[in-house]
Formats: sequence, C-alpha cells, structure tokens
Amino acid sequence: MTESPPAPHPRTRLDDNFASPIRFSLMASLGEGIELDFATLREILQCGDSPLSKAITHLQAAGYVVARKGSLGSRPRTWVYSTATGRAAFAGHLQALREIVALGGGPAL
Repeated sequence: MTESPPAPHPRTRLDDNFASPIRFSLMASLGEGIELDFATLREILQCGDSPLSKAITHLQAAGYVVARKGSLGSRPRTWVYSTATGRAAFAGHLQALREIVALGGGPAL
C-alpha cells in the first residue's frame, strides 16, 4: 500500500504580491465595491506618496487593482479599486495565513 504524499504546506499558496506591508494593507482596505482616492488611502495606510504610488503600480501590474485618474473640480485625483482577480488572490492569501496559524496551534484569525 502506498501512502499519498503530504499536502503542500500552506505557505506555498502565499502570494508574493502581498509581501509588502503597504500592498497587504492596501488590498485589505479595498473590499468589493470600495473605491478610495489616493489621499484617503495615504491617510488610512499612514504612508508617504512614493511608497503608496509604488504599491499601487505593483498591484496594478499584477492585475489586482485599477487606478482611475480624473479630476474633482480643477484638481487631479486618482481613485483605486480592487479587481475580482485581486480580491480572489487576497482571499486565498488570507486563507493560507489562517492555515499556517492553525498548523502552529496559534489563535484563530
């Protein structure tokens, strides 16, 4: 009788696109149907313009967010929202984190 190989450790399902705390926090801020402007995201994430801009660019390249440019009156604005692909990837990442914690016997997330 042959044994089936063990299931891969949940860490293999972690998404490197969320390895940065700012990218992780950005995705956590953008639930389904939520669109936030750049200034609001900067305030929520308590980070500077450059790190936030880099995080948005990275997640946009991955297909996880869309940055929409426009204006409010005469002032240029950028709004960001998550894609269905991004939300699914983030949900999978969170599930893998939960499973890692459960394997270690730590508190449930």
